[in-house]
Amino acid sequence: MGSGVQLKSLACCLLSGLLIVASVPPWGWWICAFLGIALFDRILSGQTALKRFIRGFSVGLVWALVGTIWMIDLTPPGWIINSIVHAGFMGLASLVVPKDQGRRVALVGAITLAELGRWSWPFGGIPLATLAQGQAAGPLAPVVRVGGSLLLVALVVAIGVALSAAFDGRKANNQSVLTIVGAFVFLVISSVLASLSPQGYSVEEIEVAIVQGGGPQRTRATPSGASIVFANQIEANQSVKDGTDLVLWPENVVNPDPPTNFPLSDRLYGDAASELLSLEAKRLNAVLIPGWFHQDYEDETANLNYSTAINPDGVVVDRYDKVRTVPFGEFVPLRSFIEIFAADLLPARDVRPGTNPAVLQTEAGNFGVAISWEVFFDHRVRDAIKDGGEILLNPTNGASYWLTIVQTQQIASSRLRALETGRWVLQAAPTGFSAVINPHGDVVQRTAISEQAVLHSTVEKRNGLTWATKVGIWPIFILSIVLILIGHKRPEESDSTNFG
Repeated sequence: MGSGVQLKSLACCLLSGLLIVASVPPWGWWICAFLGIALFDRILSGQTALKRFIRGFSVGLVWALVGTIWMIDLTPPGWIINSIVHAGFMGLASLVVPKDQGRRVALVGAITLAELGRWSWPFGGIPLATLAQGQAAGPLAPVVRVGGSLLLVALVVAIGVALSAAFDGRKANNQSVLTIVGAFVFLVISSVLASLSPQGYSVEEIEVAIVQGGGPQRTRATPSGASIVFANQIEANQSVKDGTDLVLWPENVVNPDPPTNFPLSDRLYGDAASELLSLEAKRLNAVLIPGWFHQDYEDETANLNYSTAINPDGVVVDRYDKVRTVPFGEFVPLRSFIEIFAADLLPARDVRPGTNPAVLQTEAGNFGVAISWEVFFDHRVRDAIKDGGEILLNPTNGASYWLTIVQTQQIASSRLRALETGRWVLQAAPTGFSAVINPHGDVVQRTAISEQAVLHSTVEKRNGLTWATKVGIWPIFILSIVLILIGHKRPEESDSTNFG
C-alpha cells in the first residue's frame, strides 16, 4: 500500500512538472500551466514539511530538465546545475507554505518569489522556461504592463490554485470558496489596471531592416567560420531597400581573429570588417548596428561581445558592451572547480561584461539594446528604456544552440518586454529567429530557421513609461510576502485531498 501511494505521488509530481513546462515555448500550451499548478497544489495537501520539499523539488526538476534541455549542447554541467537550482527554489516554495488550506494563498506568493529567485540567483540568475514565458501568447499577457512578469506569474498561480479549489467538490469549505473568489477578483483588478496603464506614445515612424545572413543551425560564429558568417551578412545586406533608416545585424556576426602577420583566406580581420561596414552604412545612407565578438586585444584572457552604431556617414558613434553575460556559455562560475571534471566542455575565455548604459545614440534615434540573453531579464530592459531607448534592439545568436527551444523562449521574452515597456522590439539572429514585435506583444514578422532574409518594417520610436517600467518588481515582491503571511494566519481546515 505504501509503495502504491509513493508511486502515485511520484506520477503526480512528474505530471505536474510536465504540464507546467508544456505551457512554455516551443510547446506553448498556456492553459496547461493552470492545470499543472492545480495538481501541484493538491500533491502538497496535508503533507509534512519534508514531503512538501521533496515534491516541490521533484516538480521543479522535471520542469527545468525538459524546459532547458537545449543546454546540453551548450554546457551539460550548466544544464544539471540550473535544473537543480530551479528544483531547489520550487522545493523551498513548497516548504514555506502551510500544509492545509492556507497553503493556497501562500502558494501564490511562494511560487512568485521562487521564480524571482531563480531569475536573480545564482550567477546573476537563469530566467529560462519561466511561467511568464508560457503566457506570452495567452490572454493574461497584458497585465505585465502593470506589474511586470512577476504579476503574470502570481496571476497564473492564483488561477491554478482556484482551479484546484474548484475540484474540492462536496468537500469544499469556506476556504475553497474564498480562494476561487479571491482569484477572480485578482484577475479582474489586474485586467482593469492593464487596460488603464500608460503604454507609451509614438514620436516618429522610421523604416527598419533586420538582416539575417542564414546558414546551418547549431553552428557558432567562431574564427574558423567567421569569414563565411560575415560574408552571408554582407550578401543579405544587399537586399536592404533604399530609404531604410536603421539596419540591425545579429550578435557576434563580426568575429575577427586576433591580429596576425600570417593572413589566411578563411580568416576575418577587424580592420577590413570595419572598413566594409562603414562603406555599407554609407551606401545605404542608414544607421548600421552590427554585433561584434572577439578576443580582447589588451587582455588575452577575456573576450568582448558588443554592438556598435555606425551613422550614415560611416563613422562609429556609439558602442554597447553586453552587461549580463551567459553563465557557462560566456563566463564560467566556479571555473577552477568545474574544470576538474569538464574542462573540454567549457569556453576558453570569459566575456568581459560592459558597464555603460544600454542605449545607442544615433542619427536615427536612441535605441535601447539587450544583447541576446539580456532580453530574458526585465530589469535590463527597464534600464534601457529609462535611459532613453525609443525602440528596443535584441541582436542575438540563436545559431549556437541545438533545436529551437531557446529561440522560441526568446521570442516569448521579447513579446513580454514589448508589453512591459510599450516599445517595438527588433530581434536579429544569424540563422533565426529574427522578428519584429509591436508594443502590444504581437509578432508582426518572423523569419524561418536557416534562411537568408531581410525583414523590412515601419516602426515607431516611442516615449513614455508603463507602470511596470516605472516601479519594477517591488509591489509584487511585497504582495508575495504578504500572501505568504496571510496563508500562515488563516484558520486551518481539513483539506480535500491527500496523496500520502
